[in-house]
Amino acid sequence: MASKQFVIIGLGRFGSSIAKTLYSLGNDVLAIDRDEDIVQEIADSVTHAVQLDATDENALRSLGIRNFDVAVVTIGDNIQSSIMATLLVKELGVKYIIAKGHSDLHAKVLNKIGADRVILPEKDMGVRVAHNLVSSNILDYIELSEDYSVMEIQALEEWSGKTLSELRLRSKYGINVMAIKRGDEVNLSPSADDIIENNDVIVAIGSAEDLSRLEGMIVKSN
Repeated sequence: MASKQFVIIGLGRFGSSIAKTLYSLGNDVLAIDRDEDIVQEIADSVTHAVQLDATDENALRSLGIRNFDVAVVTIGDNIQSSIMATLLVKELGVKYIIAKGHSDLHAKVLNKIGADRVILPEKDMGVRVAHNLVSSNILDYIELSEDYSVMEIQALEEWSGKTLSELRLRSKYGINVMAIKRGDEVNLSPSADDIIENNDVIVAIGSAEDLSRLEGMIVKSN
């Protein structure tokens, strides 16, 4: 899958986390916030960072927002601004819109005005969302610490019928497969001879660097 163009509107902790992760995974990221200091802070971690009021239609239009594949609206506590920005990026032609909701009621409104997906941050981490956006095979991404993470991966078609030994995920990428989920069954501590089937979900643990290399391969194969 080729890299996509993302615009992140609102650079609080959640928005910044999504923006930086998407950029680190090789995507074009435009980051927008009203606060000049926040924009300066993130400038080196994204493709472009712009200080802008995202409720200003002309300002958004001037950035060529309609050319972006995905808009992620993560404006802080101002629900009215969040709704306005979501409405504007929809009207300006962004193909897919994700918006951060603050409550179930806010989420309902965002859905009604055209958000394709609404995230409630207490249920979704920014990093997890970013990894899932990059590849539909990445089902979940959980940071255990600064150094180690767990990733749930929908088995790729080319893995089907091969054993873990044949896939050589450990020697190629330095990751350990903790479990294989198959429907309602979970195979904990699978052996090297266990065969991967279509629709299996692999739960792997590794360093952020190793998982990133594996993820890069998955993205290329999509």
